[in-house]
Amino acid sequence: MKEINTKKAPAAIGPYSQAIQVGNLVYTSGQIPIDPATGVFVEGGIKEQTRQALTNVKAILEEAGVTMGNVVKTTVFMADMNDFVDMNTIYAEFFTQPFPARSAVAVKTLPKGALVEIEVVAEIGE
Repeated sequence: MKEINTKKAPAAIGPYSQAIQVGNLVYTSGQIPIDPATGVFVEGGIKEQTRQALTNVKAILEEAGVTMGNVVKTTVFMADMNDFVDMNTIYAEFFTQPFPARSAVAVKTLPKGALVEIEVVAEIGE
């Protein structure tokens, strides 16, 4: 097991890693829309927050030596399922076919009042 960390994504604020590599898989922790340069949420709504969360995921994956094209599974947590269409519009900018498998669920609350949190599993070597 190998820990993966980058300064290009928000630092973990608890007893967890940004990502862990096990064999040829990388598991990211859920990423919320914190701009790592400022340490605060990006301004705007679900679109801006989705873009920042996925930008954070991308930075972690790059540190692991893979791209968004290596992602095999995503889980998207949203504070409001009514935001799904807008989230999906931005999500589609980060992935190409074949698209990763995905779960998208609404949850009661997310850390720091975020509108979205995204975690992924990526394969190394494909």
